Amino acid sequence: MGLKAALLAQARAEGFAAMGVMRPGSVPELAGRLQAFVEAGRHGQMGWMAERMNWRGDPSALWPEARSVVMLAEPYTPDEDPMDAVARREAGAISVYARNRDYHDVVKKRLKRLGRWLIDEAKRQGQGAEIKVFVDTAPVMEKPLAAAAGLGWQGKHTNLLSRDLGNWFFLGAIFTTLDLEPDAPGRENCGSCTACLDACPTRAFPAPFQIDARRCVSYLTIEHHGPVDEALRPMLGNRIYGCDDCLAACPWNKFAIAASEVKYAARDDLRAPALARLAQLDDAAFREKFSGSPIKRIGRDRFVRNVLYAIGNSGQPALAAHAARLADDPDETVRDAANWALSRLK
Repeated sequence: MGLKAALLAQARAEGFAAMGVMRPGSVPELAGRLQAFVEAGRHGQMGWMAERMNWRGDPSALWPEARSVVMLAEPYTPDEDPMDAVARREAGAISVYARNRDYHDVVKKRLKRLGRWLIDEAKRQGQGAEIKVFVDTAPVMEKPLAAAAGLGWQGKHTNLLSRDLGNWFFLGAIFTTLDLEPDAPGRENCGSCTACLDACPTRAFPAPFQIDARRCVSYLTIEHHGPVDEALRPMLGNRIYGCDDCLAACPWNKFAIAASEVKYAARDDLRAPALARLAQLDDAAFREKFSGSPIKRIGRDRFVRNVLYAIGNSGQPALAAHAARLADDPDETVRDAANWALSRLK
């Protein structure tokens, strides 16, 4: 068996659902697209997108010795409709991917195992190899690289779509000095469908295939520091960490396959957690509850800010007492959110 075919078989044995290969310099338009996005200010407070732009916009500059990029997809398909939680106004809606263990840790461990296997197998076949693995925390634009590797295409919601997987999957990358045969890039198959654009509660898509992060619920609830624009707060609804609306609306999800990793299965206490209980979390309780979760990285104050916006949007007068208790919170943004929630409920 050739090295690439053997790698695909091993990737599937590790739990990855799809694999593709691309050349580091095969997406020359990437740098220009990124620069235009940043110059328009659509990255909001995500200053890291502007930093090391030469690496982010050109994978060949990130590691000049790399000759191939292996892109891998790992499904986290939910076992229920994520929009069910959005309909429960007394509860918080947490994005599907964040309802259990942090995917960065899970995918990276799997990538490292596969990478070590690749080095050993290449050596067995008489080839030397070096690798670097990346999962969403390095200056690597995984989605366009995965599209170039044939895993799918970036849909009108800018997320990666696959005819075989829908859009519920994580991406990981293995950069290697090995010269592996590249795959044909994915072809766009959205057609005239606008389901994802129509589903966005904040109208974060200025045009198909474009996103303004400053209006995106995922950005606002996770990346944005400080108070959220008051005009946008009612549109957040009860979404307290991330948003799945555009993903859930995609018709290609009829081909989604079940997640094989049990660590992605939703914890019962995070499917639709009661806002009243979440509003009571102090820093220690927050850290304990979200230990090992991606939610932990935004900290208690930002999370409780989101919970208070959800309380303000709940239409539930009984929740006013929980907002009132936080009206003198040590954190200024939490105080602001608490008073806003009280004004809405009154």
